[in-house]
Amino acid sequence: MRVCGVSGLGVAALAVAVAACGRDGPPPSSQLASLGAPADLSRPIAKGGGRSIVGKPYAVNGQWYYPAEDPTYDRIGIGAWYGTKFHGRATANDETFDLYALTAAHQTLPLPSHVEVTNLDNGRKLVVRVNDRGAFVPGRILDVSWKAATLLGYDKPGTARVRVRYLGPAPLNGDDSRE
Repeated sequence: MRVCGVSGLGVAALAVAVAACGRDGPPPSSQLASLGAPADLSRPIAKGGGRSIVGKPYAVNGQWYYPAEDPTYDRIGIGAWYGTKFHGRATANDETFDLYALTAAHQTLPLPSHVEVTNLDNGRKLVVRVNDRGAFVPGRILDVSWKAATLLGYDKPGTARVRVRYLGPAPLNGDDSRE
C-alpha cells in the first residue's frame, strides 16, 4: 500500500515514531531498532568524547543560523524533546546522543555548553548539556532529551514554553555533575 508516495511500511514506521514522541515516554528497545536506534539499551552510552565547536553559519530548510559565543543568551520560546530515532547516533560535536541523559540541541550556542532550562508552565528548572544542533521547527528554541523533558514536565504534551539561559562551556570529558 502507498499513501502520498509513502509505502505502508513507511507509514507504520512514521506512526511508531509519532506515537513515541511526547506521549508515554520512549518506546521499548525493540521499537527503537525499527526507528534506526540501537536495539540494546542495556549497554550504557559513553559520556563526552566530543569536541568543542562553535561552527560556521549553516542553513536548514532555507533558514540561516549563525553559531556564536553569546554569554548573555537568555531567551523565552517553545521547547520540545527528541530522542528515539537519534538515540545512539553522533551529535553535532561528535558525542553519542543518549535520550536518557540530560542533554539538548540548540541552533547557535557553542558545543558543548550548559544552559539552564525553565519550564514556564510549571516552574521546573534544570541544567542540561547542549551537544547538538537543533530545534529546526519554527518558533522552537531548544530540543531536549526525553529524560530532560520528563524532569521538566513536558514529555507528555511534547512541548512547553521555556526560558533558556546560557551558563557557559561544558567539559569535554562528559562530566555531568552540573546537570
